Amino acid sequence: MTAAVRIVQATKRFGATLALDRIEFDIAQGEFFGLLGPNGAGKTTLISALAGLVKIDSGRLEVMGCDVRSDYRAARRQLGVVPQELVFDPFFTVRETLRMQAGYFGIGRSAARDSWIDEILEHLDLTPKAEANMRTLSGGMKRRVLVAQALVHRPPVIVLDEPTAGVDVELRQTLWQFIHRLNREGHTIVLTTHYLEEAESMCDRIAMLKAGCMVALDTTRNLLDRSARRTLRLRTFADLSEMPGGGQPQGDGWWIFSFEQFAEIEPLLACIRAAGGEIAELEINQPDLEQVFIRIMREQEQVDG
Repeated sequence: MTAAVRIVQATKRFGATLALDRIEFDIAQGEFFGLLGPNGAGKTTLISALAGLVKIDSGRLEVMGCDVRSDYRAARRQLGVVPQELVFDPFFTVRETLRMQAGYFGIGRSAARDSWIDEILEHLDLTPKAEANMRTLSGGMKRRVLVAQALVHRPPVIVLDEPTAGVDVELRQTLWQFIHRLNREGHTIVLTTHYLEEAESMCDRIAMLKAGCMVALDTTRNLLDRSARRTLRLRTFADLSEMPGGGQPQGDGWWIFSFEQFAEIEPLLACIRAAGGEIAELEINQPDLEQVFIRIMREQEQVDG
């Protein structure tokens, strides 16, 4: 099967800055893929290159088998991008904006076009604002229109560049419900976000960039399992400072222990009981993507340093 997105040795410089350093990976059709990294990592440059807004210096980019450079018209039709910036035309209503966007992709006036626009408006809770002028909308509403514009030509690949930055909880829930539906129907989703809990809960695989280099690429589950330790947090008023296992006091009788396998818990509890400790409270904390992200970025800093 043709990859939804294929990135082969993509390299881009802006003067002395190496924005992309031989980036290479594929995104499968129907995948929900996360592209993460700190500010300046190269995420937006890579997305802009896929959308044809930036030309890479070397390498190859494909969207649904269409080369972004040599077959650019076909590649553009396969891609819908929701940008970070709130860009809009202040002279048109929401519905007029979507009809014009459809026209850019050769979709003329038809019942099917208008029906799909109505469906998008409904799922993004924009129907009450359909005839409102764009300049009268709130920031959150404008961002919903950006999402609608990216979807109006029914692209098989949808790129969401910080789609929920600065928006309210209601929009997030509405947006993700609709995006999940599109993903279930076969659309490929590429997400960049600084809300790592979103990436953790939704993405099948994740690539992490730092300073233009790819520093991690794996399934979300594997990243969580391999790159962060679980913790056991318990409350007892016994002195556990001599305990094996490196417990750290947290105050008010709380201690925290790190472990990798659940089989390590029972021997640890047995040692606590042998030391005369009575456990008043206990909780197990699973690793999260934020911990993984910070660890990988710090490890890369050590390598670079």
